[in-house]
Amino acid sequence: MHRRTLLTAAAAAPFLSRPSLAQPASARVLKYVPQSDLTIIDPVMTTAYITRTHGLMIWDQLYGLDAELRPQPQMVEGHTVEDDGRRWTFRLREGLVFHDGEPVRGRDCVASIRRWAQRDSLGQALMARLDEMSAPDDRSFVIRLKRPYGAMLETLAKVGPSALFVMPERIAATEATRPITEIVGSGPFRWKADERVVGARVVYEKFGGYRPREGGASSWAAGPKRVHFDRVEWHVMPDPGTATSALTNGEVDWWENPTNDLLPILERNRNIATQLATPLGTMGTGIFNHLHPPFDKPAVRRVVMEAMSQEDCMIAAAGTDPALRRTGIGFFTPGTPMASDAGLEPLTKRRDMETLKKALAEAGYKGERVILMIPTDQAVLAAIGEVCLDTLRRLGMNVEPAVSDWGTLVQRRASKAPPEQGGWNMFNTTWAGLDMINPVVQQVLRANGERAFFGWPTIPRLDELREAWLDAPDVAAQQRICAEIQKVAVQEVPYVPTGQYLYKTAYRRSVTDVPNGLFVFWDIRRA
Repeated sequence: MHRRTLLTAAAAAPFLSRPSLAQPASARVLKYVPQSDLTIIDPVMTTAYITRTHGLMIWDQLYGLDAELRPQPQMVEGHTVEDDGRRWTFRLREGLVFHDGEPVRGRDCVASIRRWAQRDSLGQALMARLDEMSAPDDRSFVIRLKRPYGAMLETLAKVGPSALFVMPERIAATEATRPITEIVGSGPFRWKADERVVGARVVYEKFGGYRPREGGASSWAAGPKRVHFDRVEWHVMPDPGTATSALTNGEVDWWENPTNDLLPILERNRNIATQLATPLGTMGTGIFNHLHPPFDKPAVRRVVMEAMSQEDCMIAAAGTDPALRRTGIGFFTPGTPMASDAGLEPLTKRRDMETLKKALAEAGYKGERVILMIPTDQAVLAAIGEVCLDTLRRLGMNVEPAVSDWGTLVQRRASKAPPEQGGWNMFNTTWAGLDMINPVVQQVLRANGERAFFGWPTIPRLDELREAWLDAPDVAAQQRICAEIQKVAVQEVPYVPTGQYLYKTAYRRSVTDVPNGLFVFWDIRRA
């Protein structure tokens, strides 16, 4: 409670005193406050949501996931399935063109799938079943499999980071371990690299050559992507108070993620509207580096998991309103088919810190320094990070907070170096509930070492169960497998589940049709 009061006061202070930042937004320009600065522009190289949002503007997808979690044809006109599910032929819509004027061809799709699949769990599942992928002509591509793969369309519609985007073949030929240097897509916006100001502004302009799908309505990443602004500007704010002031004064149109503490200020303003950002909420995770002591030991990770209070984490993230948070949860999004309470007793039982301190020593902790990365420019992650820092210290761990902006954290988390050489031991992050609904879309449940999410856990049993889930004959079988996955995860602890919270997005009433579920920039218009 006291921590939230301090956070609220700190955020409100600049709101009360900071002068105007800019001129009011113009009719043909949408001004947006993103969750953080854009530091990585290649969507294959990171799972950061800010990069996924950037990617959805520039690149299009073969299939789009709608609000009912169903894949719908997007760049693809349609497909046929032959040879008992082992041969899939896809035909592209007519008139698809890249920003450089070149048509989108089947070979661009093949190259894009191959590069993306090297880094993504669903992509890896597809590649494990792949016999051959080819482009017999410019408007089609073929995927031949060794055995049937029921998740084909869900794979091609992957929107949770890393999303599958189609790039020109020459760009997609870049090794998946190296970032691309040229940003060319076929989506509804071009990226204005010449107007980028690191730490302050990112700019996109409408692509006149984009052809929305005909008919129907947009739903999340599916349907016609009709753009009503000539230009979209992202304005990175130094703190929540500054963003509040900018939105209140009409200097920006839309703020992605105001902290729940500031919602009463915003909602008292008759010119501002709010709505839930996503019905599936946001899931918190504490990410361990499994490569280096002390979190290379499962027993040490278990003690930290048992010591971490989901209630404290979610109050820090969402405030005291119980309607905006949920605790006592496991490794899958609450309210979705794979969620259960199987094996959760270590997470939900009463915590005894003195007993846990003894258990930590017995688990093999030898006083090693723990580098905990905490981002200062994302209020929710900063607040959860403070709870994590306090918990580790109460356990008796030798913790050193590494405080930075989120962009710096995203870059540092890719380092496998020992903590004393610029690496790290732990950080907290959050995931859209959409990206935690099953063991295949969930990045942080991958445990295949070098190919896993940052932290690089190696837990073979989790990977075996994930493969079994892909081959399960029905939902009931999938649920049984997910219950076993959760039991294994509680013992091996690839990461710590820190709860679920809901949050709202805020915008000026002068804009309408603000999308729900994903942060995208089609359909939205000025009233």
